[in-house]
Amino acid sequence: MALVLHTGLPNKNAYKALIAAEYSGVKVDVVKDFQMGVTNKSPEFLKMNPIGKVPVLETPEGPIFESNAIARYVTKLKADNPLFGSSLIEYGHIEQWIDFSATEIDANIARWLYPRLGYGVHLPPAEEAAIAALKRSLEALSKHLASNTFLVGDSVTLADIVMTCNLSYGFQLIMTKSFTSEFPHVERYVWTMVNQPNFKKVLGDVKQTDSVPAVAKKPAQAQPAKPKAKEEPKKEAPKKVEAPAAEEEEAPKPKAKNPLDLLPPSKMVLDEWKRLYSNTKSNFREVAIKGFWDMYDPEGYSLWFCDYKYNDENTVSFVTMNKVSGFLQRMDLARKYAFGKMLLIGSEPPYKIKGLWLFRGPEIPQFVLDECYDMELYEWTKVDISDEAQKERVSQMIEDYEPFEGEALLDAKCFK
Repeated sequence: MALVLHTGLPNKNAYKALIAAEYSGVKVDVVKDFQMGVTNKSPEFLKMNPIGKVPVLETPEGPIFESNAIARYVTKLKADNPLFGSSLIEYGHIEQWIDFSATEIDANIARWLYPRLGYGVHLPPAEEAAIAALKRSLEALSKHLASNTFLVGDSVTLADIVMTCNLSYGFQLIMTKSFTSEFPHVERYVWTMVNQPNFKKVLGDVKQTDSVPAVAKKPAQAQPAKPKAKEEPKKEAPKKVEAPAAEEEEAPKPKAKNPLDLLPPSKMVLDEWKRLYSNTKSNFREVAIKGFWDMYDPEGYSLWFCDYKYNDENTVSFVTMNKVSGFLQRMDLARKYAFGKMLLIGSEPPYKIKGLWLFRGPEIPQFVLDECYDMELYEWTKVDISDEAQKERVSQMIEDYEPFEGEALLDAKCFK
């Protein structure tokens, strides 16, 4: 039996396997007359993937779902495939960039794009967080590509295929030229990749979007069928042109003010503290820590300790630090209102994660609790600054004091 890919087209996740097949000399047939919402709900399809998602690859040994797994399978069909690199370390780097593409690029494009298309609730703070996270990921990618034509080695690998499919999707639907111009090496990379013959055979001509999609309007509720309601719009049709409600849908930000912006002014200016923290290179305790306590306003801000609830699971240092990095990324929506320090503690596993957070307002902001699921993974304790021991603990966490509470400080990350 031939390999059959069950999917509708276009589909950037299906393209990963089809491009890999072109490079590998593997024949993959795409099922004909696939109807999304119909074919993938059929009993036959649900036997291959119980949750009904596409693509699914039908093989002689059985079906495979999840697009990256399918692309890997197709690539493995060719012995010693250069798409997997020429050494073990290259293979590791290829897997690294595939994961980066999924978690840092594709996920953040989706968080920005899908609510605008109506697949979820559009929340301006969440969108701002998604855009900030995507920009940080693209900046890291652009730095790597400044001295590399391909992600790994000197030729196309599976990492390039997965990354290009995800990036080109963003380029075509939401990432305008004005947005991507900040990342010139990413731009060069995308246009180089999509014009490679095997890419172009599958993707066709890729064109960058000129605009960000407008937020999908909510469907209007049906009104009771009264004679007046029917007659008045006909008589006063010109007034409908103004459509004030539609304009509010297109520009919701002025309507949705963050409650923290309505708090009374504080003597503490958060940006001033962040600049002092960043610019203090020596005598940190005398300059930055003293400056912090001079600035701190307990009426306008609150301090919180956090302790990870599941430290017994933290047996690998870099995996533990990745948990922290992911948490800080998802806290982007609070950047305007918060400062944080996260410490990884211990010289051997299990490692402990402890943190200190400064938030605008007397409590942890509700929108942070609602939007950042990591919050529930920590125990939160409000700092009592009248307690000198707690105050000193705050100072030590800000300055990365070591040893911290008698243990080695393995790493520290700052949110500012």
